[in-house]
Order: sequence, then structure tokens, then C-alpha cells
Amino acid sequence: MTTEYTNEGNTVVADTDDVVLEVTDLSVTFPSEDGPLPAVREVSYRLRRGEALGIVGESGSGKSVTSMAIMGLLPRNAKVEGSVRVLGQEILGLNDKQISAVRGQKIAMIFQDPLTSLNPVYTIGYQIAEAVHAHKKVSKKAALDRALELLEIVGIPSPEQRLKQYPHELSGGMRQRVVIAIAMANDPDVIIADEPTTALDVTVQAQVLDALQRARRETGAALVLITHDLGVVAGQVDRVGVMYAGRIVEKGTVEEVFYRPRMPYALGLLGSLPRLDGDRNDRLTPILGTPPSLRDLPQGCGFAPRCPMARDLCHQEEPRLLLIENGEERTGDGPRAESTDDPTAHSAACHFSEELVGVEAADLFKATAVDTEGVGSVAEMEAAESLGAEAREEYLEELGAEPGREVSGAAEPEILLSATDLVKHFPIRSKGLLRRKIGDVQAVSGISLDLRERETLALVGESGCGKSTTARLLLNLIKLTSGEISYMGQPLHGLSDRQMRPLRKDLQLVFQDPFASLDPRMTVADIIAEPMRIHGSGHRDARKRVAELLELVGLNPEHGSRYPHEFSGGQRQRIGVARALSLNPRVLVLDEPVSALDVSIQAGVINLLEDLQDELGLSYLFVSHDLSVVKHIADRVAVMYLGKMVETATTDQLFTAPAHPYTQALISAIPLPDPIKERTRERITVTGDIPSPANPPSGCRFRTRCPKFANELSDAERTKCVEEPPELMDRGSGHRDACHYSQVIELI
Repeated sequence: MTTEYTNEGNTVVADTDDVVLEVTDLSVTFPSEDGPLPAVREVSYRLRRGEALGIVGESGSGKSVTSMAIMGLLPRNAKVEGSVRVLGQEILGLNDKQISAVRGQKIAMIFQDPLTSLNPVYTIGYQIAEAVHAHKKVSKKAALDRALELLEIVGIPSPEQRLKQYPHELSGGMRQRVVIAIAMANDPDVIIADEPTTALDVTVQAQVLDALQRARRETGAALVLITHDLGVVAGQVDRVGVMYAGRIVEKGTVEEVFYRPRMPYALGLLGSLPRLDGDRNDRLTPILGTPPSLRDLPQGCGFAPRCPMARDLCHQEEPRLLLIENGEERTGDGPRAESTDDPTAHSAACHFSEELVGVEAADLFKATAVDTEGVGSVAEMEAAESLGAEAREEYLEELGAEPGREVSGAAEPEILLSATDLVKHFPIRSKGLLRRKIGDVQAVSGISLDLRERETLALVGESGCGKSTTARLLLNLIKLTSGEISYMGQPLHGLSDRQMRPLRKDLQLVFQDPFASLDPRMTVADIIAEPMRIHGSGHRDARKRVAELLELVGLNPEHGSRYPHEFSGGQRQRIGVARALSLNPRVLVLDEPVSALDVSIQAGVINLLEDLQDELGLSYLFVSHDLSVVKHIADRVAVMYLGKMVETATTDQLFTAPAHPYTQALISAIPLPDPIKERTRERITVTGDIPSPANPPSGCRFRTRCPKFANELSDAERTKCVEEPPELMDRGSGHRDACHYSQVIELI
């Protein structure tokens, strides 16, 4: 019996009797001072040759611990129970020598951070050849030839040169492809990829995922893809398992789980995603609360404290993972889903999964900006939402404005923050005592922009393009090389820190990592009150404002005495927003404010930012690499590449009809959480890595990676791209791009 799986147009035939990996009732418990911590609880699945299984869930759900247990990489004090069979061989309980004979040959793993997988003192060629030597008795030349072949398969340019280089000389995307090459060195039967693209830009992510698919085709290996990105799962796997609180709570084909989820948590994950193909005016639907502590799991269903449809049974009895048949849940003493051999079976761990037929996430989860940890009933959620709304109304009254009305009386939005021809070069200095200047890193090269009242302007682009540097230049946190910056007509460039202090009230910054930006030795109340004390507010006034601000961002004012580590990531980001609002600013610079958050928590923070802007009249400069989030929250978008702006337009213009080849590549590389659309949509592939800003290409800086330059232009046209830097030209209706041969196309 065989089953065909189609992935990105490539059909993989999987023999349903050919099970290469069988995990049965796998449980992992870690000892701790507070008692046992059950990180993984009775996880079971089967993987057949050529099949791809995706494992998704929020941070702490047990995804990575499951893979580490399978590979035998957990610490000795971890208690591992259950069974893991690779090609019929039980591998749990094997000693180091025995498991080493299995790892790399029968089952291989790709880790999240390639730098932790590669030895910095050995060349790339040596490390790939070492993987070959570990399981095969071949000559040194044969092993190096195999290493060269593997680098070619995973798509690394100039593979002969890369063999002699060290890990630090390669980009992040290249290092990840080297790790994929090592994983496929001995043609394993199973490859486990643990968040292989998390830290990569979307264009590089697309290259790595393509390399992973080539590895599967070359080796015929089955794939376990662990990720939090539902868009990646939609396009790369055949089946998906959703994990929550250490368990698999839903499992089935990717189409069944994405289009007909039958567990509230899976439905909530899908509803909380900002989507490129969605309506940007639709409100996101966050999952309220936070995942439970594994040390203190609630009785009954682990998701019940966050589930709007939870009932008494849910708080008393943990639901089993049962089959869904013909749209109905198998009840009574029906067989568990793990016992079936049908790879298309759909199962869910919910007492009332039959009630989710045809239900949308927005119908089940109340869209709210308030983070109500531990809230279980719909009535309590609505009460919490009302509390946040009342706090915002009081805040508006203090500002002298009425809820729902414009703070400014101007007919046309006023330009608050303006920049003209910003340039920032960082010197490169030689080693030694004298440290002479030997060059410059051209971080920002001639950026001009305007931020208007009540507007969200997004700066987007890959890592290293100069987004964060531009944001800090606008706030005068770093000094310009040249250019001009003004706030409400007042020049900021050249002002000293003392001269800038009065303006800091109006210009505030929210950082990417909320934990790193909050002092762990201060209480939350002191953190939020600190800016007010610096600017002269009395102690009593500051204490009152802290309570108001905590309510404003949807947190309990009684928790002001707690410390940052006692809050979740989403709550810490809300604390950062409250601190930024403490001085009643007009402009917030948000530097990747949701990139470190799980999608369900990210949705709540995005909703909060939109509410605050609508009701308080704020202006946002939103720095992000996630175009899905940008499409949802931004009014205008500026796309940056290697220190220059290559396209700027309204959000609708940019996503409906992008003109610059780089923008088109960025948009086409963003994965859609829709299996059919993701596997059939048009792709624009960008090859290579971003050039060094210390030595950018002449003419158009994007030409070295531009698909149009490589495939469509004549020799004369290429010469123009090499010799003449393109200017940012208006193509009509304020849509500007910097390309000699730009062409508008529709991608979504």
C-alpha cells in the first residue's frame, strides 16, 4: 500500500508499511527543587519513508525536548520513558557507543543555531568529511569529494572555496546549509530539523527550506520539522502535530488541521496570525493568558484556563487524543489516534471538538487587547476588556481629548518627524595599539522620510540593511555622519544629550527584547515611574500614573510590585510600552517589538498598539522584518536594502503592486499559513547573501542578487545597473522605487 504526498510540486511516494520512526508514549521528566517537571507527556507518532511531519506549538510546549529525547541528547538526570524505534530498532536506553552508531547514519538532526553545531576551529570541509568518516571507511580524498558534492546539493555558491573556510566566515544562511549538508552526509532515513530557519531573514529562509527539500530528495529521508512558523509548516510538510503543555493535542494531515481544526488551541493559533492574504482591517484574535507552568499543570485539560468554551468537565478530566470520523469525534471507548496506521487520520484532544465544526477563531476567541492571565470565562474576558477601555478613556480625558476623536485639530496630518539624506558610517579600525582607520561600514546611505501625525510608518528589510540604525539616528541616540533631522520643525541633529532631554518626552523607544530592556533589580512600578521621576514628576503623582498605565496596557495594577522575570514575554513587552507612554509621547519608535513573541501573544500586543494609536493619537515608526505584521499594522512602508531606501508606498500600494525586484522577492518569500496557496503561489528566488556594507557594489546595490539583472536584462541594461546608482523615483500616487527597470507585478 502506498500513499502519495505532494510538496511544492514534487511528489514523494511513501510506503505506508515502511515506518522509519515510531515514537510511542514518549515522556520526559526533569527533576527540580520544586518537584518533577513533566516536559513531554505521552507523545506518540509514526513517520514513514519520504514523509514530512511538522510539530508546532508555543515556546515551552515540549517540541525541542521531544526531538532531543529521540536523539539521546538529554542530560543524564532527565527521566525518559516510552519507546523510540528507528527502522524497528529501539534506541531509548542505548549507551553512548551504541547511540553514536545510529546518530548520523540512520537519524540526523539539524539544530536551530548552526554556530552551536559547528566547531569554530575546524574548516567546513573538515567537519563535513568528519561526518562521513564517522560511519564509512573511506579515504580522506573521497570524504572531501563527498563534502564538495554535499555543498553543491544544498546550493552553496563557490563550494570549492567554502571547503577551506571557517564557520565565522560564512553568513547565517550558509552555515545552516552546511549543517544540512552534514545531516545528509550518510543518507539518513530520518532528518529532524529543530527550528532550522528561526533566526534567518525570509529570503535566506526560502533558500534554506529549498536546501532541506533537496536533501530529502537526495536521501529519501523522512522529515520531522519543528517550528513555530505555521506558514513554513503549510508549505513543507504532509502531516502536522500541534503540541501544548507537553502533549500533542491535535494531529492530522496539514489540510485537515489548517482548514478544519478541531482543538480550540489549534484554531486560536491560526486565528492569531497576521496574514499577507488577509484583510489588514480585520482585527487579530489573540489567545488570552499564557501557557501553564509545567511544574504546576492545571487539573484536567491544560488549555482549559485559556479556552472560552471550557466547562466543568474540562477542569476535571484531561481529554484523550481521539479520532475524528466523518466530522464527528469518536466517543466512548474508541481507539486512541496513535493506534491507527492511517496517515490521513485526524485526531484531537478536546471533550467538545464536535462543536468546532465550521467555527472561526474570531467567533470563539474574543478579540481583545487585554492580557488576562488565568481568565477562564467569556464574561471575565469581557469585563477585563472593559477595564482596559475605561483606563484609556480616563487617559484621554487627562490629555484634554475625547475618546474616538482626533487629538490634533489640523485638517491635514502634521509632519512630526522628518529626515533628509541621513548618512551614518561606522569606522573600521586596524588591530594593534594605534588602531588606524582603514575603512567605513556604510550603515545608512542617504535615507529621507517623513512621519506624520497618527500614522504608522514601517521600516522593513533584511538584517544588516540599516533599519535599527536609522531608528536610532532619528532619536539622536547616535550621531549622524551627515544629513538633517527635525521634530515639528526643530532641528535635532547637533543637539547635545542635555538639549535633547526636554524632547525625549515626545520621542520614546520600545526595544525588541523586553527582558533585556527592563532592569531585573527594579519592580515594574519603579521601571514605569523612572522616566517620570527623571523629568520631575512627584513620587505620589508617579505612583498614581503607574497604576493608570498598567491598566492602560491591559495589566493588573496590583502586580506593580513584581519584578520583570515574574511576567511572560508578552506581558514584559506591555510593560515596555507602558514605560514609553509614561511621559505622554507623540511618537513611539518600535524596534521589532513583537519578533520575540509567540504568535498568540504577538496578536494581543499588536491589537494593543492599534488601540493606543487610535485612542491616544500616537505616531509609530515600526521597525520590522516581518512583512505579515507590517501589512496589518502600517499605513506606509519604506523598504531598505544595504543602507538605502529602495521602495516606499502606502501599505495597500506596496503589497498589491510592488515595483522593486527586492520588494517583490521579500513578499514572495513570506510563507502563507494556507497549504494550497503556499504550494501554488508564484515565487521570486533571490540567491546569495547581502554584500558587506563595508564594500557595497557599485551602481545598484541589489544587482548582485537581483533575479531581473541575472535573467532578463540586456548587456547594455546591465551596464547601466553596474555604473549608475538608481534614484528613488515617484511612479505616481506617491509610490516611489529605486530601480532603473522597475515593473509592477501582483503577488498576492
